[in-house]
Amino acid sequence: MTSSQGSAGGGAAGGPGRGGAPPEAANFIQAIIREHEKSGRFGGRVHTRFPPEPNGYLHIGHAKSICLNFGVAQEFGGLCNLRFDDTNPTKEEVEYVESIEESVRWLGFDWEERLFFASDYFDQLYAWAVQLVRQGDAYVCDLSADEIREHRGTLTRPGRNSPYRDRPVAENLDLFERMQAGEFADGSRTLRARIDMASPNLNMRDPVMYRILHASHHRTGDRWCIYPTYDYAHGQSDSIEGITHSICTLEFENHRPLYDWYLERLGIHHPQQIEFARLNLSHTVMSKRKLLRLVEEGRVSGWDDPRLPTLVGLRRRGYTPQSIRAFCARIGVAKFNSTIDMSWLEDAARDDLNARAPRVLGVLRPLRVVLTNLPEDRVVELDAVNNPEDPAAGTRKVPFSRVLCIEQDDFREDPPPKFFRLAPGREVRLRYACIIKCEEVVKDAGSGAVVELRCTYDPATLGGRAPDGRKVKGTIHWVSSAHALPAEARLYDHLFLKPDPEDVAAGEAFAAGLNPDSLQVLRGCLVEPSLASAAPGDHFQFERLGYFCVDPLDSGPGRTVFNRTVTLRDSWAKVEKKQAVAPPP
Repeated sequence: MTSSQGSAGGGAAGGPGRGGAPPEAANFIQAIIREHEKSGRFGGRVHTRFPPEPNGYLHIGHAKSICLNFGVAQEFGGLCNLRFDDTNPTKEEVEYVESIEESVRWLGFDWEERLFFASDYFDQLYAWAVQLVRQGDAYVCDLSADEIREHRGTLTRPGRNSPYRDRPVAENLDLFERMQAGEFADGSRTLRARIDMASPNLNMRDPVMYRILHASHHRTGDRWCIYPTYDYAHGQSDSIEGITHSICTLEFENHRPLYDWYLERLGIHHPQQIEFARLNLSHTVMSKRKLLRLVEEGRVSGWDDPRLPTLVGLRRRGYTPQSIRAFCARIGVAKFNSTIDMSWLEDAARDDLNARAPRVLGVLRPLRVVLTNLPEDRVVELDAVNNPEDPAAGTRKVPFSRVLCIEQDDFREDPPPKFFRLAPGREVRLRYACIIKCEEVVKDAGSGAVVELRCTYDPATLGGRAPDGRKVKGTIHWVSSAHALPAEARLYDHLFLKPDPEDVAAGEAFAAGLNPDSLQVLRGCLVEPSLASAAPGDHFQFERLGYFCVDPLDSGPGRTVFNRTVTLRDSWAKVEKKQAVAPPP
């Protein structure tokens, strides 16, 4: 994380810092609100809103805004609305509305009865637009979209007035009424604010307020054929709802003068717009347009693909709402854009799941182990700890028998240095069970691959005992072959290879940077029998392998699919990978 992001300090709602540390200094938004409380502005009220556009699924960046808006309201004893800015019917769907509502609830926030839509205010917005026309602050323009863009000018060249800018008020009123009545074709006319075509702020150069769009709206049907722009509708919607603090991301900072201009010209309740840095996360994209491309091009399985940063994807992968809220609190609120490394989100998941996830034994790539000195008909029930972080979680029984399965990676015929697991002639401890020694390696006659290990176990160490006091460095996990349940595991990695997928060569599609190994599907996995009762969405720590959850969509009778949420912090595979790429001494 860059220093600019970290310097802001404080969580979204001023909660405790990481590791139970005392609350940090207030972030700049909290400071502004406290100053307003002292001055009496807004009568001491705090009323925020989360205003998503229903044109896609929410992602982790929206979670930061949700936590901030609802968190600020909670901290200051105020209210927070959920309001959909549904002003573009060509890209909005009821599916998105329902998903957004579900995701906000899943994160743990409640808007109570304060669910609103910008379309609720279409009549009032139209009436205010008529008022601006009457005041000479708006006019109907016949320029095309391309012509408006050309007349707008650049940062170094002032704009040019539209030839229709000085139409009489009466003519503008007549044309605007006929626009609303459906008399004109799409794109043939717009209603524009009459501000200043020479303004150094391009947003103030007579921006479009209404455009003609003969499209059916998901809530108002075909009643309207003109729709307000976001910039025009947003501030007035805030005003109608009595919002005090309109908190938005930093790209709207240059839009604030326009936000203020509309409210001042209309003479209505005027909230304070405050901008903060949006969340940029490494190894992924946050643009809804680009996320939609990934879905439509079939590069992911859908909006809920666990590799996506969407909230439905993170939820399916096994991230909990508690972990996402903790992540948003840790990264704080800043005024400067930066990129947060994905490891921060992964750490938040580990910290949360470490406390709540039961421990279980599972083998992803099984290797058969036969304990030659254990009778074939003997089965021992061993005690295993459910969660060492939670003494109240107690223990469970796991079966131990002659034929076991261990991970293929836990055996090396020719072990590298500091490899403390099983190898010919070596001993290793089986978690919760005993010490075993590898006596013989059985290979496939054709391929030469290791297919079975013949080992002996030390009966004196059964149940974790070590009466002779000898120490064995390696401890590995296992399952009893006769009792284990079949399962499928999905292992996820970063969706993109580069930390910044947007940093691509000219003309190169951003999708070219996709990680071909972002998903591994492992079939033939084995898990301990206690997981027969695992339900969709349940979380577990597979000891030594990471945190997993039962996939809520693809699991069912006769099939259990586990999605790996995140690895454990220490992984031998990662160590070996680093050793492989490390320069020679």
